[in-house]
Amino acid sequence: MRIGDLAARAGVSVRSLRYYEEQGLLSSTRSAGGQRHYTEDDVERVAFVQRLYAAGLSSRTITELLPCIDSPSDENSDAAMERMARERDRLSDHIQELLRTRDALDLLMVAARAHRDASRVSA
Repeated sequence: MRIGDLAARAGVSVRSLRYYEEQGLLSSTRSAGGQRHYTEDDVERVAFVQRLYAAGLSSRTITELLPCIDSPSDENSDAAMERMARERDRLSDHIQELLRTRDALDLLMVAARAHRDASRVSA
């Protein structure tokens, strides 16, 4: 199938598919005229890549996980699970940092309100 057909069936833009190819997440064969051609399996691959993006993974991380799909083995599966665990830990750390930042902002807002209210009383 051609790139437009894959985009329609997978529910993504043609631009996304080109990006996936650039990142090594998807591959195609080329016709003599240079048109990309994809297989039925690529519809599911694009859906899988979309799920990984939705989970907050970068294209680089997704590339590291693809051997689990392309060449299933215990070793590749273990490596993928380890990589996902590291990514989850990174996200958890980021969430904690965001919570600290939010708490600091809350304190600044309390101080700003107190300052505003004190200025109104003295005026």
